[in-house]
Amino acid sequence: MTLLAAAASAPAAEPSCYSRLTNEWFCLDYVRDRREEVLDAAGQHLLITVLAVALGVALAVPLALLARRLPRLEASVLGLSTGLYTVPSIALFPLLVPFTGLTMTTVVIGLALYALTVLVRAFLEGLRSVPDEVRESARGLGYGAGRLLVRIELPLALPVVMAGLRVATVSTVALTTVGSLVSYGGLGNLIRDGVTTNFRAELMTAAVLCVVIAFALDALIVLAQRLLTPWTRTRGSTRATRAGRSGRSGRAQEAEA
Repeated sequence: MTLLAAAASAPAAEPSCYSRLTNEWFCLDYVRDRREEVLDAAGQHLLITVLAVALGVALAVPLALLARRLPRLEASVLGLSTGLYTVPSIALFPLLVPFTGLTMTTVVIGLALYALTVLVRAFLEGLRSVPDEVRESARGLGYGAGRLLVRIELPLALPVVMAGLRVATVSTVALTTVGSLVSYGGLGNLIRDGVTTNFRAELMTAAVLCVVIAFALDALIVLAQRLLTPWTRTRGSTRATRAGRSGRSGRAQEAEA
């Protein structure tokens, strides 16, 4: 009787913030209790994004070089890469399934094809931004076509290429969620389940992690660009120094007047 009375008098446990009674949007209990599930989804999301962008770059480089080498094919190459983006993912992924199955490969190939829209144009414009006099000087020093591309053109094209790579990467992070159509959407799987079951904590956690991944990858690309193009920082500091000197000389002239 004493035990029964104590149990009856004990306060009832409060419902969790992600229970059916509360169903809050922001819930740390959900993140703690389902940490492995969330980390697995985030890891898959990151892996798919990186593989898709890498494959997109591997396809975009030869296509851009082909368009530059054969100007009559430029319109066709750009039209093809742009046209692929107009195909809805709900149609593109099922078209790939007969060849790649319900696997991660289906999502990676589909996202890489979408990334070509930005990457091909970025590589082509980056190569065009290299001054002709620089190419002529390199040829005069004995640079062949391959060495000229690797040692001169691609490094000078990096600022434009990196700008396109940032756009392609961030858009791929968002599009990876659509991979839930074939059960390989990373955080998109959690978003789909959250929408289907009205599970707010699951939906919000997955959405926030998508944003975090996008910001993190964008920051890494910016850091890589700064490391690979040190001359741009030198150029910026030189301009700032010249501006400072001109400002001081102007103030000196005003003081003398």
